Amino acid sequence: MEEEPRERGTEPSREVPIARDEIPAGDRRPPADPRAELARLDDELGAATSGAGFDRRRFLALGGAGALFCNLAATGNLGSDSKTTAKAVAAADRAASKVKRPKRIALDPRDRDRYPTPQPQPGGTAREYWIQARSLMWDWAPTGRDEWMNAPIPKKRKRLFRGFAYQLFSPGFAEPIAPASIPGPTLHAEVGDTLVVHLRNGDTHFNQAITMHPHGVKYNPDYDGSYFGPFTRVGGFIAPGEEFTYTWEATPDSVGVWPYHDHGPNHTLNSFRGLFGAIVIRERGAKAPDVEEIVWFHSFGPEVTGQNRLIHCINGRAYAGNTPTFRAKVGQDVAFHVIGGNNDFHTFHIHGHRWKDSGGVVNTDTPTVGPFETITARFHEDNPGRWMYHCHVMSHQDAGMAGWYIVDPA
Repeated sequence: MEEEPRERGTEPSREVPIARDEIPAGDRRPPADPRAELARLDDELGAATSGAGFDRRRFLALGGAGALFCNLAATGNLGSDSKTTAKAVAAADRAASKVKRPKRIALDPRDRDRYPTPQPQPGGTAREYWIQARSLMWDWAPTGRDEWMNAPIPKKRKRLFRGFAYQLFSPGFAEPIAPASIPGPTLHAEVGDTLVVHLRNGDTHFNQAITMHPHGVKYNPDYDGSYFGPFTRVGGFIAPGEEFTYTWEATPDSVGVWPYHDHGPNHTLNSFRGLFGAIVIRERGAKAPDVEEIVWFHSFGPEVTGQNRLIHCINGRAYAGNTPTFRAKVGQDVAFHVIGGNNDFHTFHIHGHRWKDSGGVVNTDTPTVGPFETITARFHEDNPGRWMYHCHVMSHQDAGMAGWYIVDPA
């Protein structure tokens, strides 16, 4: 029998989840009762969520503070002003800080399954990353200006908010090798490899469990990185101060660019705060583009900034001169991988350029990208100058989703 993965710093669980209809004869322990477990959690969270204007039992049944946040929005309790929104978000954060590691129950035989840790395929390798998640004060426009319109934007005190970011460390978490960033580090692998991601919850502010949930790669339920209430497996709840190692497989059908993001108890808010990044999987031995950029189209809303507006961002920043300025040379193979990171649909446009769509058939210069979907603009650069790239949804573009692309002569 395979040993179940577990967080560092915790004892291996002695509990073997038992389905209610499969209790061994002579075992005096009663089966896990999900109703009793929900009632217990309801009592624990009552003080944290009182007065928030929602059904706590529905929140618990849905499985986390992310459900609370969605419930608040659906019932109108987020409010239309920043103070009301702040109260609702504070209730979600308090609730999330009270969520404890669920005691697993098994209502289906699959809930009792155990899984081996995947290994690289012949010729593949294990590509390891050490990543810490922590909150930090984030400025979405550090220059204080919009270069496109040559205009000032709100003062720094109105731009700062508490974000949540992944940060790349050296092996064994010896030292940071890059700042905490929004988006987080880009993970790379080739077909046949495994991605081995050591995740540490290093936050000391929110006191909430977090995870890392990948798209596009193959994994078993232990490495899903998702909080499922009483069905949560070992990788779905990384409490403050804990570490967990995910192992994901780069299979032939994983080739492409994919998002990863938090999927813990408060995943909606914490993803909106900045817990997201990208995974790039190539065919074995495939040549990378000369210039390859990850472009996240997302927003910071009132629920995370406290402002009465959406800040439409590219890679955590808003307005040209703050958003990334990308650069290439004539003759280079250029690829922009654009990921939608909020609830909106966006369009990606580069002035002076065009390319084949994802099917490689239709010429395009303004493809649409949906929530947590990826599109790629890849072309042979032949047009020097200063160009603008932006979302062509006008309200997004005007609220900050624009930047510069500079092409030098060969």
